[in-house]
This record gives sequence, C-alpha cells and structure tokens, in this order.
Amino acid sequence: MESLARGGTRWKRFAVVMVPSVAATAAIGVALSQGALAASFSVSGQQFKVSTDRLDGEGFVQYGAVDAQKNGKNVPVAVSAFSSAKIHNLCQSVVVPVPVFGDVSMKLQAGTGDPVEAKNLYIDLDQLNADATFSNINIGVAAGSSSKGPGMKKGDKADPGSFAQEADTATLTHVHQRAWATTAGTFKLSGLKMSVTKGKSECY
Repeated sequence: MESLARGGTRWKRFAVVMVPSVAATAAIGVALSQGALAASFSVSGQQFKVSTDRLDGEGFVQYGAVDAQKNGKNVPVAVSAFSSAKIHNLCQSVVVPVPVFGDVSMKLQAGTGDPVEAKNLYIDLDQLNADATFSNINIGVAAGSSSKGPGMKKGDKADPGSFAQEADTATLTHVHQRAWATTAGTFKLSGLKMSVTKGKSECY
C-alpha cells in the first residue's frame, strides 16, 4: 500500500476479490439499457469480461456476497457499488458455446468519445486487474453501516455486519475484469456498438 496524497491510497496491478476497485463492469449495463437483460435476474453461470481505460467514480462501497446461479449453485463474489461513475472506452465481451455450431462472441463497446455515465451501479465479480486511487478510504467497516456509497443492494445474500470498504472517490485505470452480473439505476451511453461473431472475440 502506497500513500499518494492526504486521504488517498493506491494499489497497482492487483487481482484480488476483496479489493476496493471493481466498478468497471458497467458494460453489462449496455445490455440492460437496451432491454436485452432484465434488471433483476438469476446469475446465468457464465462470466463475462470487461475492460476500460479509465473509470472516475463517486460514493464507493464494496462487500462480500454470494450469487445464486439458475442451477442452484452458489458462487462467492465481491459486490462493488458506486453512487455515480464515468467510464472511458468501455468494452464488454461474452463467449457463448453453441452445440454443433461452436463458440459465438458478443462484444459491446461505448464511451470512446464522451464517457459512459452510470448511477447506482452494482457489480458482482471475482477477478480484477487495475491501477486504482482512492480518496478518504475506510477499510474494515461493517457492510450495513457504510455511508459513502449507495449502500448494500436489496436482496443480496450478504451479512450486514461483515467486512466492507468505502471511499469518497475512486479512479481506476487499465482495468481488466471478470464478472458474473451487474445492475444499475441508469446508464447514459455514447457511441454504442455491438457485434456478434463466430469464434472467440474478447475484450482482452
């Protein structure tokens, strides 16, 4: 851990579940905003990849939880939430294996000009690589007592007395992330592009 400035903390190139820099999975919100996914859904059992050049967020909290898949299997995740976030050069990809036909890839891209804007963003993930800077960070608060972000998501399988982290602001760069699900209040998307191709075509 390296102190950058008063009230600021930085971790470089980390890939841990319980770390406070996981909000870049906003790309799935592209599908949400286009009606491709319901805002409330069972975890499919398939992960997706997300990359972004930079995310600037306000009101951050992260806590541990468990996602239930459609088949009944439970998977541990880190849930990260932002009150608001601006995301630059966002990419989301998922590869779906289709019997006989083979792999099919869907890739969504946005924010190459004006950034993607998200509010009340929640992300369930299990892997992250990024550089991150936080202002006024608190590590070890009770999940249900956090006051800096949008709070715990209603319906999450999580203990409100368990370990959590929070910060006034966070800046993430060079983000590579693997997630299970994301929900959000609203998304504003610029330069939205979607492609569906045979074979594997991922963001990273």
